Amino acid sequence: MNIQWYPGHMTKTRRQMAEYIKQVDAVCEVVDARIPQVSRNPDMEEIAAGKPRLIILNRIDLADPAATASWARWFREKGWAVIETDSRLGQGTQAFASAVRALLADKIAQWNEKGQIGKSVRVMVVGIPNVGKSTFINRILGRKSAKAADKPGVTRGSQWFRVESGIDLLDTPGILWPKFDDERVGLLLAVTGAIKDDILDVETLGCKLMELLAARAPETIAARYGVAAPEDSDFPGYDLLQQAGKKRGFLLRGGEIDTERMARILLDEFRGGVLGRITLETPEEYA
Repeated sequence: MNIQWYPGHMTKTRRQMAEYIKQVDAVCEVVDARIPQVSRNPDMEEIAAGKPRLIILNRIDLADPAATASWARWFREKGWAVIETDSRLGQGTQAFASAVRALLADKIAQWNEKGQIGKSVRVMVVGIPNVGKSTFINRILGRKSAKAADKPGVTRGSQWFRVESGIDLLDTPGILWPKFDDERVGLLLAVTGAIKDDILDVETLGCKLMELLAARAPETIAARYGVAAPEDSDFPGYDLLQQAGKKRGFLLRGGEIDTERMARILLDEFRGGVLGRITLETPEEYA
């Protein structure tokens, strides 16, 4: 499953971010708590090198709570500040201002000593497409200023916002990176909605997601779809998709199972949290 998606505006945005980084005091990186490491753009290590970092584990309402706690510890051990949020409902977002001030405490103290009391800190907010970055910013601002939608590629231009607590935010468009060397990375980004569905084969993606869920949450797909991973199957994801489609009565002419329809439903239900709180990677995989 070879996924390549790098629109022209992403190249432009990367250049702009490299310039903007000189103007900010810290970088706030919004990631999807279901795939915390995969949803981090590796280019940010170069772009934001040397800047204090705050990781926002967003969409915790869709992720396994124990796994989210493990990821928070993992990032903190790397020296980064972390807050856990459900931006849609506002859970955890109130901790943002204090987390930024704690992260930049030394710099703020230096400003105060120079008589620059009350000087606003400047934070660049980054994140790949569809991790909830704009929704997070709107929660921080307490108003709907950043365009938000449940699909990738909505924010196209960089915007500055003033936060009442004396923090200036720079919202940047979500960008991916030019090439996924690891098929697993592209897969996890695709099933969580970071890549537009219209460039993908939905049936193949549904098969891959079934394989993931069979490994990560077999009891969930058994309860929801009445399926179990077949033994010694060369195509377990497809077999599971067929089982689920048959159980739902998704039949085409001639009795063929409509696996494409089942795949779309599976993706929608996973992304919408219908299947429960599931995290698709763990810190141990990066030990």
